[in-house]
Amino acid sequence: MDFYMKLPRNKKEQAFFIAIISIISVNIIAPVITMMEMGFHLSVYQNALHTIPFIWLVVIVLVLLTEKPANKMTHKIVSEGDSFHAVILANIICCVLLMSVVLTVVGTWIGMREISMAPIYGFVRNWPRNFSVSFAVEFLIAQPIARFAMLKLHLAKEKSLPAYSNAKVYD
Repeated sequence: MDFYMKLPRNKKEQAFFIAIISIISVNIIAPVITMMEMGFHLSVYQNALHTIPFIWLVVIVLVLLTEKPANKMTHKIVSEGDSFHAVILANIICCVLLMSVVLTVVGTWIGMREISMAPIYGFVRNWPRNFSVSFAVEFLIAQPIARFAMLKLHLAKEKSLPAYSNAKVYD
């Protein structure tokens, strides 16, 4: 039932789901990682805010490009009868793994406003931190909020259906 109620059922719901997750994630992850790299100062935070629209566009493209590979990876990790939470956890790990690899480099380029070898040279040092921050935000904040929004959307749709709204319950 959780798969049906807490996850998107069609393309429109998928777009809504991705929008929720990506907006929350980018607005938390980008500033946190930037401040971990450059210091926790208001000016660093304000600088990070200026790059968020560009990073968000890259995130949307990456979500669309990594969705199928992440789902294939997830299905190699989980079994047919695994719980909703096990499948979601595996999927989050796979998605964050793929996206954090790319965004560790591309996100740095966007933040620095130049393409250089610096993020590639520092990849081994930066990627574990970026993965950890991204995983924590996705697992603890963004995904639960998006799944809750899907649940509320589906419950509202079911309430508005005539078969449900006119049904009478007899004891």
